[in-house]
Amino acid sequence: MRSSGLLRLVSAGALAALTLTACSGTPAAEETAAAAGATSVTVQDNHGSRTVELPATSVVATDNSTFETLDSWGVELSAAAVSLMPETISYTQDPSIVDLGTHREPDLEAVVAADPDLVVNGGRFAQYREDLARLVPDATIVEVDPRDGQPLDAELKRGTTVMGELFGHQDEAKALNDALDASIARVEAAYDPATTVMGLIVSGGEIGYVAPSVGRTIGPMFDILGLTPALQVPEGSDDHQGDDISVEAIAASNPGLVIVMDRDAAVAAAREPGYTPATQVIEGSQALQGVSAVQTGNVVYLPADTYTNEGIQTYTEFFNTLADQLEKA
Repeated sequence: MRSSGLLRLVSAGALAALTLTACSGTPAAEETAAAAGATSVTVQDNHGSRTVELPATSVVATDNSTFETLDSWGVELSAAAVSLMPETISYTQDPSIVDLGTHREPDLEAVVAADPDLVVNGGRFAQYREDLARLVPDATIVEVDPRDGQPLDAELKRGTTVMGELFGHQDEAKALNDALDASIARVEAAYDPATTVMGLIVSGGEIGYVAPSVGRTIGPMFDILGLTPALQVPEGSDDHQGDDISVEAIAASNPGLVIVMDRDAAVAAAREPGYTPATQVIEGSQALQGVSAVQTGNVVYLPADTYTNEGIQTYTEFFNTLADQLEKA
């Protein structure tokens, strides 16, 4: 796991929790009953109300926005999209977990052998929800990956809260949510709106532009943190490599702060010959050398595993890194 210290926010004593409360709207009487030893919990996921029998004895996980959270809580998995996980997730070192592969060529039939009673699905695997429902009809499928059109920070906290309810880690879930809020507050306090910001994704040695709000990973940060865009173009996309805009156009916008995601650092290509780290691509771009952010060293990189580990911890870690940079500047 990463050594950022985020996971240490969770108290070790809370790991002994054996009961769950229902969702936040549950009446006090029902909450009391749940605390006494509930046999099920009802949560609201991306598709409505879901009731899960407790405890879940066989869990399958495919949503990369939840991997680090489940891992940090010691949740045992029967099967998972291990091939989608970065090496910072300890599940990748557990041979007992059946690897379902990636979303491009998943081994969904392997889910049947796991005989799950709970499937935490979503993200890249959201497209297989109906297939999973057909293959394991007795399992409850819960999806809490961030929904389009909703504030990302609120969505991350919603998903974390639901996971806390499902696995009896409500206190730890609250600690993770509070840590995200604190990291956002730090950035807001240190950021000067007069500083224009550019989001970039580096993939295959190429630099892609990240559109504010809609762009992959970095786009929502403009709304969460109140960042002032250095450049806005019509019809920006959420492409995983960013949008194809000339480096000269990026340079001409002269951002005072640049946020970069190294896509390849989180995938197999990073271990193959020819991989060029994003730092070298940015520093080696002649067109960017006159940009204010580059000249002042105001270029901030997301954690290396971000592309495959887009959970609440990743954003919290980066926001604190960004706050460190802004406070220093």
